[in-house]
Amino acid sequence: MSNLKEIKIIVKWSGKEYEISDLSEQDTVALLKHEICKKTNVQPNRQKLLNLKYKGKFPPDDLRLSVLEIKPNFKVMMMGSIEADIEEVSKVPEEEDVIDDFEVTQPFEEQSYDKQDVYLSKVNKRIRDYKIEMKNEPREGKKLLVLDIDYTLFDHRSSAEQGSELMRPFLHEFLTSAYQHYDIVIWSATGMRWIDEKMRLLGVTTNDNYKIMFYLDSSAMISIYTSDHGVIDVKPLGVIWGKYPQYSAKNSIMFDDIRRNFLMNPKAGLRIRPFRQAHLNRATDKELLKLAVYLKDIAEHCEDFTKLDHRKWELYKP
Repeated sequence: MSNLKEIKIIVKWSGKEYEISDLSEQDTVALLKHEICKKTNVQPNRQKLLNLKYKGKFPPDDLRLSVLEIKPNFKVMMMGSIEADIEEVSKVPEEEDVIDDFEVTQPFEEQSYDKQDVYLSKVNKRIRDYKIEMKNEPREGKKLLVLDIDYTLFDHRSSAEQGSELMRPFLHEFLTSAYQHYDIVIWSATGMRWIDEKMRLLGVTTNDNYKIMFYLDSSAMISIYTSDHGVIDVKPLGVIWGKYPQYSAKNSIMFDDIRRNFLMNPKAGLRIRPFRQAHLNRATDKELLKLAVYLKDIAEHCEDFTKLDHRKWELYKP
């Protein structure tokens, strides 16, 4: 792919300066505002970037930064309040309930975010800069399984007296079975501290029947701009593939309850049914048992996972 020019902007706000460096010339103004929000907690709709102008006006969100001809270390003066957002940004980071509407409009496989240089450059930056704390080494000949946590393995919103009551049924049996054929990675859109705590709470870190290779948190994700849904954060498997070339689209699969997380690797994603209302559903939920069979079958009978349609996993016959 071509090398895109990286852009670094200094945002001056509330007497402080914030460096915004996770940008390239092909990113949009909306992505710039998204990155500013990560640094300052000022929501994009509350940001007024005073000296960022296009034809004498504030630039529209879908405008590419290259059009603005931003000079290196350009300083943007920002006005914006976080008063109305304090309660929201103080919450524990989590994957929000969303309407899974990517299938309602244009099928996401056809949008080809995974082929756009602007986003591939972000993946390359994560490969270069993101530090992985290896817990267990990769094993020769194993495939790759990447798992979300919230609503995939754990109902993080229901009340319970102990964590085991919020754990998805058959979690340990599922991980034990998957471990025979797959190296397992946990990737959550939360912070590393919360991942560590949830894995400890679920007994994953101390189970002798399987091992987790490593955890990825929200800072390994990238932001992309979509015309229909604005800026969203996604989980590109290319970050793992770039660091560990023994894994690729041919031998990797990712479970998540939110389909948007697959936009950079649509053919590798399997949307799992969300596990909610644990107190009502833990006696009947057998999703992980069924998926354990699917994982075993495709590991033993499919040499190239890109030929599979994971949306039809329940119909798969070896």
